[in-house]
Amino acid sequence: MPSTPATQALEALGVPYRLHVHASEARSLAQLACERGLAPEQVVRSLLFRLEGGEFILVLAGGPARVSWPRLRRHLGASRITTASRSEVLEVTGYEPGAVSPYGLPRKLRVFADRRLQAHDTLSVGAGIRNAGVLLARRDLERTLSLEYGDFTDA
Repeated sequence: MPSTPATQALEALGVPYRLHVHASEARSLAQLACERGLAPEQVVRSLLFRLEGGEFILVLAGGPARVSWPRLRRHLGASRITTASRSEVLEVTGYEPGAVSPYGLPRKLRVFADRRLQAHDTLSVGAGIRNAGVLLARRDLERTLSLEYGDFTDA
């Protein structure tokens, strides 16, 4: 199995996980979830945003949920936020878009998580490589990351 900064960080933290590498390129979120034995809502997307002033934050949202810009701005007390560019994602996280993990980041980021993730005992986060995911217990995610929960997606 491949080793990535994400899996190395999980091992260093003593977090039990399962790396799932898909046999072929997944065509949909439903396919990804099914092959990992999960519901689409358990597949967590790690989305990087740039705040006014140049600070970056990571938002964790479950599968099909869309981040609500007004909710996120209100929570942050920010008038402007933008989605990070492809080059910013690579520079800030060390990962390609589509492979971003909240683990193994080269610098500390504030990590926000949509409250709906708390409904699941098992989640899948980015593995640091495309076409793969790391499955772990939500309680381990909460124990090892300083998550800031809120209502950040449209229901």
